[in-house]
Amino acid sequence: MTRLILIALALVATSVTACGGDDFPARTVASGATDNGDKPGESDMENTTLRLSVNGRSFTATLAGNTSAEALKARLAQGAVSVRMNDYGDMEKVGDLGFTLPRNDRPTTTAPGDLILYQGNSLVIYYDTNSWNFTRLGHVDGVSTRAEMLGLLGGAGEVTVTLSLPGVQDRAE
Repeated sequence: MTRLILIALALVATSVTACGGDDFPARTVASGATDNGDKPGESDMENTTLRLSVNGRSFTATLAGNTSAEALKARLAQGAVSVRMNDYGDMEKVGDLGFTLPRNDRPTTTAPGDLILYQGNSLVIYYDTNSWNFTRLGHVDGVSTRAEMLGLLGGAGEVTVTLSLPGVQDRAE
């Protein structure tokens, strides 16, 4: 009987570990390697960083590790995308991307700075919290409060946010 309980506990621990984690890529550790086993010197930073520009101010976000973020990167490799966004519910700015990305919806509680895909075609930038089934696209680097995120977005009201990949020239005409 004890053996069966130990086996059951081992299976539960294995399944929790296998299903756990988040959508964000491994972080670079002090040695230069990433904590997901990459070789020293390899860096995903250029591939996982998104640039956002609002009213002449630029800041970065780290993209999530899912097919939605990959599809967004592929689209941005063709050139920058501008999204007109408006406040909604005193917690977010939302705007139509103008194209559809694959969805990876899962129960999510947002935080200030979260970049979310809603319904496959809307970009949402949270400056407060919310819980729903969303697709996480990334998180604005260094943001943890409502005031910080609203400051980057220029406060309340309509704003145009331009998304681009660092190092990619705008090829859109």
